[in-house]
Amino acid sequence: MSTTDPSPRRRRKEARPQELLDAALELFVEKGFAATRAEEVAVRAGVSKGTLYLYFQSKEDLLRAVITHNLSERIAEGAAQVAAFSGSASELLRVVLCEWWEHIYNSPAGAVFKLVITEVRNFPEISEFYIHEVVEPAHHLLGGIVQRGIAQGEFRPVDVDVAVHSLVLPLIMICVHKHSIGACGMGEQHSLDGNAFIRQHVQLVLDGLCQPATRQPTDDTPP
Repeated sequence: MSTTDPSPRRRRKEARPQELLDAALELFVEKGFAATRAEEVAVRAGVSKGTLYLYFQSKEDLLRAVITHNLSERIAEGAAQVAAFSGSASELLRVVLCEWWEHIYNSPAGAVFKLVITEVRNFPEISEFYIHEVVEPAHHLLGGIVQRGIAQGEFRPVDVDVAVHSLVLPLIMICVHKHSIGACGMGEQHSLDGNAFIRQHVQLVLDGLCQPATRQPTDDTPP
């Protein structure tokens, strides 16, 4: 037997933090953070309560880890992508947002927004953590792209903060919709095609940002 092939027990141990994070996110969204007990997370993950506390000292630490894993790490990846990108600001904004959306919306990670919006008012320390780890880095990242476009003459001189909010807030609300009304089976009249939405949304914002001479038509742009 190869010594480089970890045993099932070893693989199971290495997978436990991720299993605990997945279980925590599911339960926090289903029941709410306050109503979920640590024991329930352990049971959902298939481990003992003692094992949970080997990895996370408290339920609050577990929620912080859920936010970091699902959102903060994605923003850090986006920052690295921005630093290495040499194309136009429009192309960069489209790539960053569409790739981010593909990962977030089409995975359980999108539920973090619903969780934060509905819970953090009662947990100010979590709110502060979310602002520091998610809101501020994301705003800095996207704001930097908008500023780059303005400096290059590609974008109109606009209020950068307002432009970032215009880009991000609709995406957050689509995620909230998916994990609230959309999770209740309310019928097709309330359904949204999130993947179609992101393409049109980004194009609409770019149409407003770009100087007329710099606008680049896409497959979604009308003739």
